[in-house]
Amino acid sequence: MRLGGRLAAAIEVLEDIGRRHRPVADALKDWGLSHRFAGGGDRAAIGNIVYDGLRRRRSAGWLLGAETPRAVGFGALLLEWNETARSLNDALDGDKFAPPLLDAGELEAIASHRLADALPAVRADIPDWCVPLFERAFGDAWVEEGAALATRPPLDLRVNTLQANRDKVLDALGQTGARPARIGPQGIRIPPIEGDGRHPNVQVEPAFQKGWFEVQDEGSQIAAVLAGAEPGMQVLDFCAGAGGKTLALSAAMDNRGQLFAHDAEKARLAPIFDRMRRSENRNVQIVSKPGELAPLTGRMDIVLVDAPCTGSGTWRRRPDAKWRLSQKQLDARRGEQASILDAASAFVRPGGLLVYITCSVFEEENGDQVAAFRERRDGFSPVDHRQLWDIHFPDHSTAARVADAGGISLSPALSGTDGFYFHALRRTV
Repeated sequence: MRLGGRLAAAIEVLEDIGRRHRPVADALKDWGLSHRFAGGGDRAAIGNIVYDGLRRRRSAGWLLGAETPRAVGFGALLLEWNETARSLNDALDGDKFAPPLLDAGELEAIASHRLADALPAVRADIPDWCVPLFERAFGDAWVEEGAALATRPPLDLRVNTLQANRDKVLDALGQTGARPARIGPQGIRIPPIEGDGRHPNVQVEPAFQKGWFEVQDEGSQIAAVLAGAEPGMQVLDFCAGAGGKTLALSAAMDNRGQLFAHDAEKARLAPIFDRMRRSENRNVQIVSKPGELAPLTGRMDIVLVDAPCTGSGTWRRRPDAKWRLSQKQLDARRGEQASILDAASAFVRPGGLLVYITCSVFEEENGDQVAAFRERRDGFSPVDHRQLWDIHFPDHSTAARVADAGGISLSPALSGTDGFYFHALRRTV
């Protein structure tokens, strides 16, 4: 397929997403099933246009003067593919599968609109209702951080130190463009793709099959390091999900001590079994039934709560979620987080740590949630988060926001990671 056919397909997918309010992955999959003639390169390019359009929906639409699927598709190519109005019309001219060429009105809009002149929310590529949330979270840097959440993400890997070291994995991935991560000591980064490119399928690499590394955002890796799990400890991962942080904690413990992985939704735990076998994590016990948690009450050195949240920190990877999110959904998540924190706190031993993590950038899910918990529950005090950060990452003192009341925030513009929040509370009684 030429660029015109790919653009037409991307516009079709964007129309489907808008009409049926469905996840982008489902829409792209259905398009592929009904257009089996499209090769892997075509599907990757179409997906890139769709994802770029969703990340940059407001700025792309503003550029053409309309937030339609057509405007978003064309705008994505102008903003992210180094195309110009002229180069696009030249590329599409004569292609029977291409959408209509940019017309006089669209050309005039593109020529007269400079993104620097757009409203701040447009430059940040966020919904208007999220502006106060971003202003509160980031202060004067909110537009920059919003724009960073609208960029293409890298592919991050975590070296499994039970099986390999970083040099060994980098050598095995030598043809992928992999390099050491900026902050995470066991992190490896493959830079964001450009244009119609696609990231290498690292899961088919022999090194992956041998368990030498896992796919995990650097921010998630950093949060696991900050939790401070050590060999011999008793640790409960209360919202383990697919087990990304569980495996990182297990490796930090060198397979010594006990690590209990629990999730209220048992189906979410399903991937962890294959991951454990491949990575040879042997100190993990899966606790899928709530009743099985009772013997752990008051015994854990660390209880990690990777709480369900809006996922606003992952909008680079899940840009469709940005436009589906509502205040009602945010409020629902806050209620879930409060209940989970209350339940998880019972398992912390005196002197142990309750670690609260989200992949959200909203203070309402982060510092506010911890403050509300402390008002409800006596006997938990924040650790010195500035000291904690400097102990683990002494060469990156300015790569995170450390709040006066405690808590550490990571973000794309400042940290180069997805958005994450970390807060550790020590049980004092």
